[in-house]
Amino acid sequence: MPRRVSATDVVLAHLRAAIESGELAVGDKLPTEAELGRRHDVSRSVVREALRTLQALGLTASRAGKGTYVLSPRPNPVFGSYSARDLLEVRRHVEIPAAGYAASRRTQDDIDHLLTLIERMERETDSTAWVALDSLFHLAVAGASGNPVFQKIIEEIRDALARQSSFLNRLGDRRRQSEAEHRALIEAIVEGSEGAAVHAMAAHLERVETALHAIVRPGTAHTPHEGEAIHE
Repeated sequence: MPRRVSATDVVLAHLRAAIESGELAVGDKLPTEAELGRRHDVSRSVVREALRTLQALGLTASRAGKGTYVLSPRPNPVFGSYSARDLLEVRRHVEIPAAGYAASRRTQDDIDHLLTLIERMERETDSTAWVALDSLFHLAVAGASGNPVFQKIIEEIRDALARQSSFLNRLGDRRRQSEAEHRALIEAIVEGSEGAAVHAMAAHLERVETALHAIVRPGTAHTPHEGEAIHE
């Protein structure tokens, strides 16, 4: 079924089209929240959400006390201190091998923890709480690897992972597919299959990249390749 279009989606689409077409050029200041609300007949909270998404896409930047300005005519998603490309590169080199080690080194406590997390995710109705559980899940996989360095790296980027997860759920409707991918990974870890765990994590990250590309470049087919940036 097609994803329901919200008021935020409408405001976002209008502003994004204006920026990408050049109607709003780099350096231009966007209309105020109040003005955008009047134009689209929506609340300021709807406008704020659209503006936050524009900033996450890397199209705009907010200047304290001055407003929101166009930063780039092309999307380049940024999550906290890291670009989407930064995260994807690191995740490939950390989370894929960590998943393999987790399959061969996991303890029963690790398995119980991962199963508890995925069950909580599948029951969770609050999107913010779900995103927090998602980042905990990836941290738990790294912990199950038995290598504290993997866990330390994921802890360092945990906030960025949560922001990316929220972004993908908001614009890419990724939640249910992500849960299915997590389930496949847990099954491989429980079975102790290093190869299957590596494959499951690699497939998960590939689908994350595909979803990001679909948001950044809507309407274009894409098959990601290792080392490829998601923006052009």
